[in-house]
Amino acid sequence: MDRPLEGIRILEVAQFTFVPAAGAVLADWGADIIKVEHAETGDAQRGLVRVLGLDANKAGSSFAPIMEGPNRSKRSIGIDLAKPEARPVLEHLVRNSDVFLTNYLPGPLTKLQLTLDEIRAINPNIIYVTGNGFGSEGPDADRGAYDATAFWARGGSADGVMPPDTDHMAFMPSGAYGDNIGGMTIAGGIAAAIAGRERTGEPSVVDVSLLAVGAWATQFSVNLALFTGGPLPKVQRVSAAPGNPLTGSYRTSDNRWLQFSMLQPTRYWNEFVSALGRKDLVDDPRFATMEAIFEHSEEIGGWFAEAIAERPYDEWLGVFRDISGQWAPVQTGWDLGHDEALIANGRIAEITDADGKPQKLVASPVKFDNAPVKMHRAPQFAEHTDEILREMGLDDEQLIDLKIAGAVT
Repeated sequence: MDRPLEGIRILEVAQFTFVPAAGAVLADWGADIIKVEHAETGDAQRGLVRVLGLDANKAGSSFAPIMEGPNRSKRSIGIDLAKPEARPVLEHLVRNSDVFLTNYLPGPLTKLQLTLDEIRAINPNIIYVTGNGFGSEGPDADRGAYDATAFWARGGSADGVMPPDTDHMAFMPSGAYGDNIGGMTIAGGIAAAIAGRERTGEPSVVDVSLLAVGAWATQFSVNLALFTGGPLPKVQRVSAAPGNPLTGSYRTSDNRWLQFSMLQPTRYWNEFVSALGRKDLVDDPRFATMEAIFEHSEEIGGWFAEAIAERPYDEWLGVFRDISGQWAPVQTGWDLGHDEALIANGRIAEITDADGKPQKLVASPVKFDNAPVKMHRAPQFAEHTDEILREMGLDDEQLIDLKIAGAVT
């Protein structure tokens, strides 16, 4: 069963990435995702033309990665939920869905009559899921957030990567970084809720916040600070882990980086120094124990840095390819898109965009039964409105009436 959620319908009333990313994961797992967009303006993320200083799309192409990633394999219907004429459409969709998924704040949910009680009055068995910035309870329940604020800054990751006495704050390594991690978390929660309902007959209310996801990601630091009774001291990060020169990062001659993580340095010593071209260090009695390596770690690390700096990145990839010790190249987004392991495992998937051109997207990380993910492009704005309304049994005259009223696109 490579699509375990086939037959499950998710009604997604959400925009931007955090919650829609959950829908994308669930779609990868086989669910039918109906994405509700405002009848005129659509998902506000469609209007973003630049992200982190980069162009979000290309002239002459309908393909926009910022929309495709979190919205692939869905169907889009344009509804103005504020219009009374749209209410029967919404209620039909709710009655025929297993999950209601939203990132709307409490105020809009109340205004649009989408609260838990109102949705459950339509479908008592529906799983009700909210993704938010700071949780559904507490003083910040009504506050909006993005991953840069709730996950990255408030959730501890930004502080964790900033060296002491820095003159600027570190920013996320990628657009929607916390959103995509949080989306996977929501998807896992929904899958658990579906399993629970199958077993007990009771539908769950699922709540996931970006702040909670951020705290989970940095829990080692949080737990240690709580255990020691105060803020952790800032540690100056160095290229190698303290005491172990086989665990650290080293720069190549062309300014790329390699990361090594050999936690048992004596086990990998001979193999590693041989790969570096330092066979004079093989079986060197000065470094026969972990204690001896730790004692001379600064000197050894200097030797390693000098050796790696003599050759370019691509050469080192070949040299280290078959060593048994743990290491990895520091890759760019372009490198990741061509990573042999991701491709071999079907985690870089090819789709056809709305212009009929092939494109590639990262698949969600969970693979079932060793099967390739079945994925298709994200919907154009309100692309499936007529299709979904006809599935509901509406005829042409009813469709026209709804469109004249501005209830649907």
